[in-house]
Amino acid sequence: MSEGDVSSAIFKILEKELKKFNKFIPSDFFLNLKENLGPDLDKAIEKSGYISKSKYDSIKKLVDELEERITLLEKD
Repeated sequence: MSEGDVSSAIFKILEKELKKFNKFIPSDFFLNLKENLGPDLDKAIEKSGYISKSKYDSIKKLVDELEERITLLEKD
């Protein structure tokens, strides 16, 4: 599960549980919650070992390019 999936799942659970109090919650509450807490939540998730798919893809691309360069150097 990616970092974005985890934070999205957490917000969905919060939304589901807090909808019980729908009368008392402003309509844009969940959007504001996600915008304000999302970055902090993503940082906390990343500290626990998860990274975003885009970060993983960019690191994987660098590793693949380095491995290719090493292979070419070994052939020479």
